[in-house]
Amino acid sequence: MTVSSHDIARVLSEALPHMQRYDEEIVVVKYGGHAMGEEALAKDFARDIVLMEQTAINPVVVHGGGPQIGEMLNRLGIKSEFAGGLRITDAATIEIVEMVLAGSINKRIVGYINEAGGKAVGLCGKDGNMVLARKLRRAIADPGSNIEKVIDLGFVGEPEKVDVTVLTQILGRDLIPVLAPLATSAEGVTYNVNADTFAGAIAGALKAKRLLLLTDVPGVLDKSKTLIKELSADDARRLIADGTISGGMIPKVETCIYALEAGVEGVVILDGKVPHAVLLELLTDHGAGTLMRR
Repeated sequence: MTVSSHDIARVLSEALPHMQRYDEEIVVVKYGGHAMGEEALAKDFARDIVLMEQTAINPVVVHGGGPQIGEMLNRLGIKSEFAGGLRITDAATIEIVEMVLAGSINKRIVGYINEAGGKAVGLCGKDGNMVLARKLRRAIADPGSNIEKVIDLGFVGEPEKVDVTVLTQILGRDLIPVLAPLATSAEGVTYNVNADTFAGAIAGALKAKRLLLLTDVPGVLDKSKTLIKELSADDARRLIADGTISGGMIPKVETCIYALEAGVEGVVILDGKVPHAVLLELLTDHGAGTLMRR
């Protein structure tokens, strides 16, 4: 398809009111799923983040890395178990998790953003005590008896306190923070934190204009598998209660509700595999997923 220079100019002009809406605002983007594993999509994502920064938006990137962690554990012959959808993380595993998340994945994203002309800074929740975590305890029902029992997930945590001092020193200075979802406890123990949960805590503490959760699905679907374009927090709670929102979408939506209650203006769940999904959501009239507001 050939796009004329006039078409390009028209599209740029139509983006103006959206740029004005997000001028100097903070947008937290949780980056994960298959889009993160494919180099071409990853480089497109990096360019989009740089474009955001160039239009006076302050992006903060939080990334996951579950598949990459699993791949490294397999290569090293370390068995990995899951409970309630979360990886049980023992002492040997947390070392690998930290190496993969704060090391190879984080620096790869930083490299792509820098290659696209940005100035990315790779950090994790341990830096500057940005995120203090407590041990996460998860109760799951035994399939046979249906009796709930508490599972010890090891070094898996949940945010307890967020200190945005480091981020406020970075934002607004042409720098783009890229955060790995690792945190430390008050006693100095390192914890792996779910990336969606981590991004929600960061967005809430920063009172971000938007939190974008990039996933492998188009957004929240109704019972006929049609995309729901917009939801309130109360709508979302009803859809969880009646089973419309189920499985892995429940913790994502719960993260959205938490972020909204913490002061984020809007949260969007969108498909990270769609080319330029972030720009479609922020800088066009069309949107690219499910928008949740208070």
